[in-house]
Amino acid sequence: MTSDTGQDLRQQSSNRHSSGPHSAEPHPSRQPSGKGESSGESPIAVYGAIASNLLIAIAKFVAAFFTGSSSMLSEGFHSVVDTGNELLLLLGVARSRKPADERHPFGYGQEIYFWGLMVAMLLFSIGGGLSLYEGVMHVLHPEPVEQAVWNYAVLAIAFLAEGTSWIIAVRQMLKERKPGEGYFSTFRRSKDPSVFIVVAEDTAALLGIIVAFVGVFLSVRFSAPEIDGVASIGIGIILIVVAILLVSESRGLIMGESADSDLIQSVRKIALSDPGVNSVPKLLTMQLGPRHVLLNMEMEFLPEVPAAGLYGVLDGVETRIREAHPQVRSIFLEIKALRSERVS
Repeated sequence: MTSDTGQDLRQQSSNRHSSGPHSAEPHPSRQPSGKGESSGESPIAVYGAIASNLLIAIAKFVAAFFTGSSSMLSEGFHSVVDTGNELLLLLGVARSRKPADERHPFGYGQEIYFWGLMVAMLLFSIGGGLSLYEGVMHVLHPEPVEQAVWNYAVLAIAFLAEGTSWIIAVRQMLKERKPGEGYFSTFRRSKDPSVFIVVAEDTAALLGIIVAFVGVFLSVRFSAPEIDGVASIGIGIILIVVAILLVSESRGLIMGESADSDLIQSVRKIALSDPGVNSVPKLLTMQLGPRHVLLNMEMEFLPEVPAAGLYGVLDGVETRIREAHPQVRSIFLEIKALRSERVS
């Protein structure tokens, strides 16, 4: 992940006409279409998460009211934060689909990355912070858990609902999985916050439910309500760890992360497959949205390729790139003619 890609693109653009006698005029850039950036498929994972989290939050608060469980109250906070987070993700998806304009010529695809960062910060501050606070207060001022059957019933229902949402999100994420790739590697490589954030939040929710169940059970079994407070602290730690991970992922995408390495290798291979192309000295990419990649590529041609045929070769390369990778929507190609060396 790098923040220098945008600067490199600007610097390359400014140097296009000063590369010496080996350079020809740059190939005209293809601007993105007027259509807005799409996050890909309909955010099914987000809708599923909203439905489950909203219902679970209500059930958890009801159970916490009747039982006095600190960990259950923390889980209620967690579900409320998750519901709000999914709504923010939907907002980000909607805004990322706005069409390009003069102020944002490449569209608004990166808007979803901004809202993804907001989600991670809310998960850290509200979800994790309130859980830690509630846990510490319960340890300092313990109250016995009453009518624990409420907790067990709600946690069981919550586990089923969160598990369903988790399965939906993971299936969406695994559509981008490479053969033999691990689940965490697929998660780290994902460029769509409407998928990987839901996976992370649902994973944290399932772990939190397990911790809450253990805390309630041990508190009742050993008549030690402090354990329930410790469980609440554990839930807060889980949320903070997941939030830090999401902040790291969102930060990289906002700063201008490059496209997937397989895509870069494929684009280079497509360019070099043309018999007139000698090499690809420079190939820069930037992820402008879940389904929008910017490509800036310099191609060096063999000396026997006539000047009149250069643009025809470039058009052919660009067409093959777009056919193989529709997400490469903004393509800038540069010509660098290779002059044969002369022996004096």
